[in-house]
Amino acid sequence: MTPNPAQAGEAAPADAHIDHAASLQYWNSVPANTPAMLAMLGNYPWYTRIDLRGSKTFLSKVRRLIPGCATEGKLSHGVDCGAGVGRVTEGFLSSVCDTVDAVEPVEKFTQVIRDSALKQSGAVGDIYTVGLEGWVPDKKYDLVWTQFCVGHVTDAQLVEYFVRCREALTESGIVVVKENLSTDPNGLDMFDEEDSSVTRTDEKFREIFAKAGFGVVLSELQLGFPKNFKLLPVRFYALRPRP
Repeated sequence: MTPNPAQAGEAAPADAHIDHAASLQYWNSVPANTPAMLAMLGNYPWYTRIDLRGSKTFLSKVRRLIPGCATEGKLSHGVDCGAGVGRVTEGFLSSVCDTVDAVEPVEKFTQVIRDSALKQSGAVGDIYTVGLEGWVPDKKYDLVWTQFCVGHVTDAQLVEYFVRCREALTESGIVVVKENLSTDPNGLDMFDEEDSSVTRTDEKFREIFAKAGFGVVLSELQLGFPKNFKLLPVRFYALRPRP
């Protein structure tokens, strides 16, 4: 379903309509398998290949911009926030981090990760079956990767989440956010009733990052998606704590 923008005359902002129980009910209705993950991506089997390739390229650029961050080899510890069944961990994060933790609120999705070969090999570390709003990091991370999931938390919860992420970074640690952007002509966030989520504007994201004490090191649009599909734009943000 295409998100509906919050109307200019509404008293409540788009994120006021978020219902965590409704979000969980929606995602619990999605089968916990690979075809289901493609359904999350709009049933476009080519999407994940372009998506993961873009993520690898972006992170490589970012690592060269961070003082003290190794530009070659694997980072020590990363975390996949909004991990689903581990698509991003399997296809990307496990190749750039020695160990990847997973944060995901849907239990049947985290069970897939627990049963995976990556978990058995030790490439996947701790698994937290909890939403972003409830996750409290108990260790330090070189990379906190947050993709296609922040629409399920309110603006205030998102600020608090990023504050916790900031405090959980190693000295050269990076937070990367990869999300769809609102295309509302009036510059408003868009609410989607189907999965009870919000698609935010670039301006809103930057406001939230600043409130959480982050600066944007690099930001780019994900390229390579066929224009004829008219998908929402996807933007990367690499964040570092402000001095």
